[in-house]
Amino acid sequence: MRELHEKIALHGATSLTDSELLGIIIDSQSIAENILEQCTLKTLPIEEVSRLRMSAGMGLAKAAKIAASVELARRIAKSKTDVVDHIQSLEAAEKLLRPIFDGLDHEECWAVYLTNSGRVLDKMRISQGGVRATTVDNKIIIKRAIELLATQIIIAHNHPSDCPEPSHADISMTYSIRSAAEMFDIILLDHIILTQTDSYSFKKFGLLDR
Repeated sequence: MRELHEKIALHGATSLTDSELLGIIIDSQSIAENILEQCTLKTLPIEEVSRLRMSAGMGLAKAAKIAASVELARRIAKSKTDVVDHIQSLEAAEKLLRPIFDGLDHEECWAVYLTNSGRVLDKMRISQGGVRATTVDNKIIIKRAIELLATQIIIAHNHPSDCPEPSHADISMTYSIRSAAEMFDIILLDHIILTQTDSYSFKKFGLLDR
């Protein structure tokens, strides 16, 4: 570990490999390498502490350090979503939304409320469900939009399965929200589905043109 400490001092933490960074956190390079043989950095955030402890030689303390480090990184990333104050592209929307969903092992659905110019007025979790589905109440979405005088909404939810393709329920929910929004002259700008590695935009693939 001393060698890694000196490496950070001389060249910064960016000079370390993934396993070296993990090794620094849990004070064991061999266990870190063993963990990364079983999962990747993409899947590490959703690994349960009990499952991590199955790695040879790792007790509760080391597993807790990993869980705490992952959660701290998630909170730092989530705090940076406030930097995005305008959305005028799919890329900007993903930059705002991805930190919210990274590491979740269950589905959540969020609404982003915008002005005509795309300025972000608010973002709000509108439902939380299980691994496969979440139930959305249109009244909650529209009520908040009216309170904010929002003229545009983006809906987003995640797929823990890592498959971004919308289900029939996702499509039906989207059209239901769009119809409810149109009653108050509010535009459903997009519905974005995010996974750990991919995304799906209803607007990009023309589903909102139907």
